[in-house]
Order: sequence, then structure tokens, then C-alpha cells
Amino acid sequence: MSIIVGEKISQIFGTHEVVRAASFTLSQGDRVGLVGPNGGGKTTLLRIIGGEYEPTVGRLHRAAGLRIGYLPQDPPAPKGSTIHGAMLEVFAEVRAMEDEVQTLAERVAENHEDAELLERYGEMQSRFEQLGGYDYGVKIEQILTGLAFPRDMWDRPLDQLSGGQRTRVYLGTLLLQNPDVIMLDEPTNHLDLDSVEWLESYLSSYNGSLLVVSHDRYFLDNVTKSTWEIALGDLQMYRGSYTEFIPKRAERIAERVSLWESQQEYIRKTREFINIHISGQRTKEAQGRRTRLERFIRDEAIPQPPHLHSMSVSLKAGKRTGDIVLQAHDLAIGYDEPLAVCEKLELIRGQRVAILGANGIGKTTLMRTLLGQIESLGGEYRLGSNVKCGYLSQTHTELVPGSTALDSVHCGGLACKQEEALSALGRLGLGGATADKKVEELSGGQRSRVILAKLMVLSANLLMLDEPTNHLDIDSTEILQKALQAFDGSVLFVSHDRYLIKNVATHIWAMDTDGVKVILGGWEEYLAWRAKKRGATAGAKKSGGRDDGDDENDAKPSAEQQRKVRKENYREARKHANAQQRLQRQHEKIETDIHELEAVLAALNDEISIASANGDMDKVQSLADDYKQKNAHLRQLWEQWETVGAELE
Repeated sequence: MSIIVGEKISQIFGTHEVVRAASFTLSQGDRVGLVGPNGGGKTTLLRIIGGEYEPTVGRLHRAAGLRIGYLPQDPPAPKGSTIHGAMLEVFAEVRAMEDEVQTLAERVAENHEDAELLERYGEMQSRFEQLGGYDYGVKIEQILTGLAFPRDMWDRPLDQLSGGQRTRVYLGTLLLQNPDVIMLDEPTNHLDLDSVEWLESYLSSYNGSLLVVSHDRYFLDNVTKSTWEIALGDLQMYRGSYTEFIPKRAERIAERVSLWESQQEYIRKTREFINIHISGQRTKEAQGRRTRLERFIRDEAIPQPPHLHSMSVSLKAGKRTGDIVLQAHDLAIGYDEPLAVCEKLELIRGQRVAILGANGIGKTTLMRTLLGQIESLGGEYRLGSNVKCGYLSQTHTELVPGSTALDSVHCGGLACKQEEALSALGRLGLGGATADKKVEELSGGQRSRVILAKLMVLSANLLMLDEPTNHLDIDSTEILQKALQAFDGSVLFVSHDRYLIKNVATHIWAMDTDGVKVILGGWEEYLAWRAKKRGATAGAKKSGGRDDGDDENDAKPSAEQQRKVRKENYREARKHANAQQRLQRQHEKIETDIHELEAVLAALNDEISIASANGDMDKVQSLADDYKQKNAHLRQLWEQWETVGAELE
């Protein structure tokens, strides 16, 4: 059954047509991967389907009462004060009913012979159970655990989370809502490998319809059964997952190119005939052919098939390094306390090593320590002879705000000649006016390409890349993948892109709480090592959980006992939440005061600058005294905020 139908939908912003005459049907249970180049219209189409945009042209039909859940790349702040509180917000109605059920239970205990009260209690309890009233705590635990939120983080205030963590919280609330249609825009961007695999498993049991934008090819293969490609505004639909879509697209493009070439040959020959005979004895025939040709070009001719690959990457190493590119012994990494201790690490010339591990385990910290950006907490490390590093961070902090794309690559002539910088940017689709755009005006994908252009002219022989594919579309990712495979230097990279890891990595450094395990081999060897380790852990837990082998002690509690335990857990959780509310309100009030005072200080700073420029030193002194007093008060507020925050934790 069709639940969403689009009829010749176009979306125009100003003079730019982002989506052009797109027609599509999403049926119940469909699982669709939406792919295409960055800026091709994928997110715009999702927003049209979700109701955020009204199409400029065309019509969109949604089934009555259809519930659509949408995860944007930059989601709004989740409701609630804490991670766990945001999950509870999803069940606000059920929790309100829970209080009614509890009140009725207490009345029944006092008046257990009141038949009308007993009947009412039974009906409400049945309704409460149907809505998942006894299970929502378990569901929340499954979601938070799957999204890599350990229990000791559940009470952390949302305003203390990173952008990626808030995105995971928003994703969790979306999954708990269990809508009829789930639309996900790059859902794996902030997930580690374990969380991505968990999400794949979760979505495999989801009964609704799925529409997902992702550059993770493994993810698309595992969760989708059909593929929509949107490129330069046009939408084409294919049966099959991403891997099955690739040859079908190539075949369709080849057919279209062949048709266009035949059409161009027909146009060339017809124009040649017209030019030869328009003034001769066959003038009438030439005029007739010209009329038919004009009608053909206007009504039947297809446009030239676009070349969608907008970048070309060529990475060349400069000087040859020694055999040993990098070494580390007993290297402790972290900040105040070690995140991990690396007993022995060695990178040999020509190796391409992927650093894998859970979010927060220290992968980026390890890379930045080896780069010399962070001091080690112990041990030693060194680079080999003639090693020249090229670095791409996942946050692009190496790009200077205010500088242009060209400045970032050219580096005032220190990196290369201006012509070389312009050529590199052009090959990455950043030529023309884009080269003169400031860094802050560029998209995440464009900033990644600027750094790639810089690496192309740098001639580094050791590339250190932190999530290099995060902001690239699939076609660009595959181009970068081939460039890394052909690179004649060494590569050390952090990534959760399994397809990239499988096709690029020759070795794996697997990070966990025990340190770094060096795996001699790529993705398949890593999977075998991880499976073996998980089996050993599961065996240890199973062995430790038995009581002298007595099977009777392993008997599961009854459903009624489980319900009672869950009820008691919910009551305790509610009491704890109530006790935290006062502290939370105080915490939020202090934070509001901080924001207001920071705004006042910023305004004072502007006034000081103006007074200084005008030479009014008396006013500068007066304003400076006021600034000093208010800044001292700000420090006090921050201390109060930290104290109350510690109590909340």
C-alpha cells in the first residue's frame, strides 16, 4: 500500500532548481537508500517528504494519520534535561497514566471489595500494559546501551553533551517513538562501529518504512532494499541495495550516453544537409528538415548526460622514508589521566593502518599525540627519517578562519605556487569563485576537499587522516579510496567507514580499555579477532554467573515477578528524578545568568574598542573597571554552575 506519493515535485530556491520534476512512491515496508552527490538535493527531498518544505511545483500525498520521524544531520536539541530524561519525554503520556494506575492500585488496596473500582483498575492496567507501560524502561535501556551511552552517563545534562552525543540522543528518542516512516540523514556520522552494527540490527526488526541518506555503503547494503539516486535535481529509482544499484546505474548511464551520441550524430548530419542545400535546388527539402530538426531538439532531444564525479584526487609522496616510519613504546595518551597505554606500536613504510575502537576510547587523542599536538603522559614515540606528515582532522581545525580556500592551500607560497593551488582546488571541484570563499562559508564537504587539495600539493609521505570520509558523498569517497590505495607513502587513519577500512587498511590498531592491539591484517582479520574476544568475554560472564552448576538456580522469574520488579524500579527512578528537579532548576538558572552576563561583557568589550579608537581614555578606564567587576562575577557563576553540576551527577 502506498503511504507517500510525490507527483512531479520541483523545489526552487531563488534561481536554483534543487529538485526537478521528481515523481516517486513510498509503500508500506519499503526500505530505501537515497544517494547522490553533496548538494544534489537529498536533504531537500527529505524535508519535502517530512513536511518541512512545501514543494514549489507538484504535489505530495501522505496517508491519513501517517507518523513520520526525521533525523536531520543537525537535529534540534532533544526535549528533557538529561539523557535519560529525554528518553522519558517520549513516554510522557504513558508515565502520566502510570501515576493514575498507581493511585488506583492504592485505592484498590484500601477498598478491595469495591467491584466498580476493581473493574476500572483492571481496564486501566490492561490499557497501560498495551501501551508498553511496563516495558518502556527496558526499551530505553536497550536504546541507550545500543547507542553507546553507559549507565553512568544517563543523568548527564544535555547541555554538557557534544554535538555528536546530542545527535545520538535525538536518534534514540526517534527510535523509541516507533513512527510509521523513519527518515535518517547521515545517521552513522557520530556512531562507532559497534553502535552502527547495533542500529543495523535494530532497523532490521523495524516494521515501518525507511528512507535513509548515508555515505556508509555497508550500512546501505545492510538496511535498504531499493535505491533512489538524486543528482542535479533528477530522481531515478532502482531495485536493490547500493551494491546492486552500482552496475544498474552504469548500464543506464551507458544507454543514455549511447542515445545522446546517436542523437548528436543525427543533428550533425541534418545540419550539414541544411547548410549545403538551403540555397540550392533542394531549398524546400532543406527548410522542411530544418523545421523538423528544431521540433526534435525542442521536444524529443535528451540533454547531455552529466559527468557527476566532481573531484579528482592524486596523492604523491615526496622523499622516501626509512623502513620504520613511526615507533612508540609504553606511550600513555590522554589529558589529566591516561585514556590508554600503547605498549608497542610500529608503522612500516607502505603500510596503511586503520585505528579502530569505540567513541571516546582515544583514537583521535592517539593520532594527535603522534602528531605532537598533545603531550604524552608517559613513554616515548618518534618519527623515522625523512618523514613529512600531512594531517586531515575530522573537525577541520587546521583551517584558519578568515582565510580563503586558496589561501589555505597556497599558504603564502610556502606550500606551492598559486597556479598549483588553483589547479588542485579545481580538480576537487572548488575552482572559480569557490576558491575565493572564506573557510567559514564552505560546507563540511568543501572544507574536507580544501584539506585534500593541500595534501595533494604538500607531497607528504605519511598521511594521518581522522574520519576522512565524514563529509564526502559516496562517489567522492570512492575516488578518495582509490587515491589512498595508489598512494606510495604510508597512511594512518581513523574511520568507521567499514567499506573504506576493508579496501584500504593493510593493518589494524584496535583500541580498547586494555590498550592497543596490533592486528597483522585488514578488516577480515579484525572481525575474526573481535569475534574471538567477544566469545571469550561471553564465556567468562557465563561461567561467573552460575552457582555451582545448579540449573534450578538459573530458573527465570515469572512474568508477574518481572512486572513487580519493573514497577519497583520505575518508582525508585521517579523518586530519584523528583529529587534532582530542584538541583536541575537551580543549574539552569545559573546557566541563564551566565549567558546573559557573557552578552553584557561582549557589549562592554565593543564599547571599550570604540572608546579606545576615539581616544577617550577616561571612558576606557571606566568601562574597563566595570568589565573587571562583571568578569569576576562571571567566574563566581561558573564555580556555582560546576558545583551544582557535580551534585547532579
